[in-house]
Parts: sequence; C-alpha cells; structure tokens
Amino acid sequence: MLGHIDHGKTSLLDKIRGTSIAEQEAGAITQHIGATEVPLAIIQNICGPLMKGDFKVPGLLFIDTPGHHAFTTLRSRGGALADLAVVVVDTIEGFQPQTTEALKILRRFRTPFVLAANKIDRIHGWRPHEDESFTSTYEHQSQYAKLSLDDLIYRLISQLHEVGFSSDRYDRIRDFQKNVGVIPISAKTGEGIPDLLMILVGLAQRFLEKDLRLHAKGPGVGTVLEVKEEKGLGTTLDVILYDGELKTGDTIIAGSYGEPIMTRVRALLKPRPLAEIRAEEKFQRVEKVVAAAGIKVVAPSLENALAGSPMRVVEDEALVGRITNEIKSELEAVKIQTGEIGVILKADTIGSLEALVKELSDANVPIWKADVGNISKRDIIEAATIKDPYLAVVIGFCVEVLPDAKEEALESKVQVFQDDVIYRLVEDYEVWVKEQRSIYERKRLEAIVRAGRFRLMPGYVFRQSKPAIVGVKILGGKIKPGVSVIREDNICVGTIKGIQEHGESLAEAVVGKEVAISIEGPTVGRQIKEGDLLYVDVPKKHAKILEQELYETLPVDELEALEAFLEIKRKSDPFWAR
Repeated sequence: MLGHIDHGKTSLLDKIRGTSIAEQEAGAITQHIGATEVPLAIIQNICGPLMKGDFKVPGLLFIDTPGHHAFTTLRSRGGALADLAVVVVDTIEGFQPQTTEALKILRRFRTPFVLAANKIDRIHGWRPHEDESFTSTYEHQSQYAKLSLDDLIYRLISQLHEVGFSSDRYDRIRDFQKNVGVIPISAKTGEGIPDLLMILVGLAQRFLEKDLRLHAKGPGVGTVLEVKEEKGLGTTLDVILYDGELKTGDTIIAGSYGEPIMTRVRALLKPRPLAEIRAEEKFQRVEKVVAAAGIKVVAPSLENALAGSPMRVVEDEALVGRITNEIKSELEAVKIQTGEIGVILKADTIGSLEALVKELSDANVPIWKADVGNISKRDIIEAATIKDPYLAVVIGFCVEVLPDAKEEALESKVQVFQDDVIYRLVEDYEVWVKEQRSIYERKRLEAIVRAGRFRLMPGYVFRQSKPAIVGVKILGGKIKPGVSVIREDNICVGTIKGIQEHGESLAEAVVGKEVAISIEGPTVGRQIKEGDLLYVDVPKKHAKILEQELYETLPVDELEALEAFLEIKRKSDPFWAR
C-alpha cells in the first residue's frame, strides 16, 4: 500500500481488518512498514457474489508503507517485497508529490499496481451505501454525483498518463497487463473495497501464475521490520518472510550495525488473520511458516539486530561465510553518508535513519554521525565538541534519552530534539535554528556602537575634570555610557561615563535631547571647550557593519552623523572602514 500522506492507506486496511490502527499512529502517519495477512475465505466473504471461480491464491499479505515523502528508501523496501501494489490517492485532491514518488518506486521495481481512488463519499451529493461494490453503489447515485465522480476519475487517468501509464476505470478494462485499473473506493464507508480485493486476487492469480509458488520451499528469506523488546520473550524480530520456509530451530543470520548476527530460532509467533503485526498482542505459536507471511521471531542475541535489514535462514554451515558477506554488502549499500561536521542523529531503525537523513539533507542540514539506538551520554559529549552552535545538537526519532545523557545535556547545554514524527522533528529543529539566529543577531546588533554627534552647550559646564561634567545637545544618532568620543580633528578626548536628565540616569540619549554627561579623560578649557562638536568613536568593525549591513535601516540623523564621522576618519586614512 503506497501513496501520499493522509490519503487513506492505513484507513483502507483498517476497514478490511475491522481495526483502528490509523488512529494509533503517531501524528496519524504510518512510520514503519506493517504487515497484515488476509486469508482468501475472508476476501471471498467481503466480495460476496462479485468473486466467482476457483482461486488458488491462499490470501493476500498486505504491507502498509509510510506515506510521508521522507520514507522513499523505506517504501522502496516495501515495493521490493511486493508482488502487487495498491496506490491510494484522495479522489478529491488528486496526485500529490508522494503519489508520483510511489509510482516511480513501482516503475523501478516493475511492480504491477492498481490505483485506489479513495474518499468518494466526500463527493458533493454522494449517497453512501456501506460495504457495497462500486458498480452497485454507483447505480444508486444521482446523475450529478455520477458526473462529478467521472470528472475526478478522468483527472486521475490524465495524471497517470502524464507519468507514463495507460489507465481506465477498472470495469472498463479488458487487459490489466496493458492498463492500470482505477478503482473508486471509500475507506470510510467500505464502498468499492469488494471490487479492490476481487481485482487484487484476480491479478495475483493471472500475473503470478508462472511464478506463484503456493508451497514455497528452501531456506527462508525475509526483511526485519522491527526489533522489539517483548515482555517474557526478550528481544524479538518482526519479519516479513517473502521466500522459502522458516522453522523453529533454524539457524538465521540477520543484519546489525556491526557484524551480522547468527542465532537459532527459539519460537515463531504468528499474528491472527486480519491482525496487524505491530499492534497484535495475542500471537499463535507455530513450528513452521511458509512465505509470504508476517512473523515474530524469538531468538537469543537479537539486541543489536537492525530493523530494515535482511534475514536469511542457513541450512548448510558451509554457507555461513557467504551469507554473512551478502548481508554485509546489502547493508553497506544503504550506509549513511556523513560529513566532518554536522548534527548527530539517532533513530530506532535503519529505515527511519535513512528517512531522517534524507529529510535533513533536503533541508541542507549537514550530518556528522547517524546511528540506530537510544541517545547516549557519548552522543551528547560528541555533540558538545561541535563548534557551530546550530549544529551542536542531537536529533532522535522514536528513541529515548538515557538518564546519564539527560544530565550531560543539561550540563553541556546541548539541545536534544525528540519526536516520533519525522517531518515534525525536522520542523522543530529548523524553528529552533531560526530562533537562535534571531537571538544572536539581536545581541550582535545591540553590542554595536552606533554613530552619534553632540555639541557642548555654552554655559553648562558643571565640572571641569575627573570627570568633566557638561551639558550637551544630541544633534544626530545616539550616545551611551561606555563609548569613546573624538573631536572633529580625530583626537580622542575620553569616554562617556554617565548620562543624566533632570537628575535621573539614562541608558542612552537620542537626537534632540539636552542632557548632562560625564566624560572621563578631558579637562574643559584644554582638550574640550564649550561649543565643541564631538563624535562617538565607532570602532572600525562596527562602522563596516553600519555601512554595509544596516545602512538602509538607519534614521536620517544617524546616517548624517555616521557620514560625518567617516569623513573625519578618512581624512587621516582614505581606506578606513572600507
């Protein structure tokens, strides 16, 4: 099951299963591949009189893939495992980026598919007929509703044509090998679902007649969906077995971040029919399972197994070396590329890790280290060594922060981001970076010495020296305590120590103000005189910022003060502040 986020993939399976997995998903988005077995008898019961003839297919194993565009790699594994695919699209919204992406994946793997045009119940004027076949419910609709649906289906057919697929509404197709069937459905009301299941079983029978092995033999081959800690069982693997057999007592090899793990199967637990492997609580213990199936594997030493990695049964000990190398090669092919500087990533599965890397790479965020597992103290210590404050962070998807890591993060002030929805995780990081840059920029600008000029008013000398206290009028810009001041001949006369107005201290004085200031350094009558024009001595670096970055934002009076100050400086050095 593939398609755009929120177009109804999991909801469609829920309707078939009679469960509510979709409501339990973090952020209402499927984050990992799930698997559900639907036996033929249940399909026949749902389809009723639609399904005629003798079928050898024992049922359908649905793989529900994440819909968010970050999961290209993980979905590709889903596509690679599948013999057939259902691309779910919201009939009203039409194709979205992940719809097109899903079709590219199916083309890459040459996987036959149908298009499930979902949410037909939302068409204006549509009268729902729960669980009926599409052909039946369509006949009960008004002419207006029929025309509205036909227009939307033609749009989907046109969109399929644009990406290179010939298609039509399924009931108008004779050759499904040349045309993609578009099946109108509603995951909410169940309308059209009998048609969808009937077509899938028919396609399975027809397309796979030559390759369909109802009784697969030979050593089992599968993909690890999830590594789970189960109460009373220890670490277990949720596996899709897509070829061969798997038995209790078999020796298996599974991928890990180090050397592949070799262990022996203690028990096999199978979910009940229509139960989704990730949500199942009551499993049936079996001695043997034959592909295709979703199965929980209980075995020792699985703690470091990797979700998304291959799992192979070893029948002959002489083949251990070859199978180990093959698994290592497969994992090497999906190795996370990292740089010399960047953020540190942690995720619960290799598929999630790849998805997170893709999302951050799309956002141009460099990555230093990427690994599977909980956030450790070492991760925090390593993040603290990054000199770029916006990259000295740890980003964790579906993982915990270990207690000692929490303490280290508080002490070292390393920012940790956690979430169980990838796009939200990346958004949170980007918002944080934006806020931090804004705070830094505000502090940087606050620290800049701004241009200002003022005149010593005649008759307002309150103290001649140590410090000199005089009355001044601000003619342009602003003055603050702590800034040095120069005369018009570029001679530095001292530093402003304080500013007062009507006996109260001021943090700054702006243009037009008449205030008393204390200046450490000069003596009135010697270095400075009544009527003198003085300027804030803006440091060269600050003058560059004012001239190159903030020039357009400066008020006219401050701009004039800056220009006059720069003129004074350039008389002694023509290249000053350029």
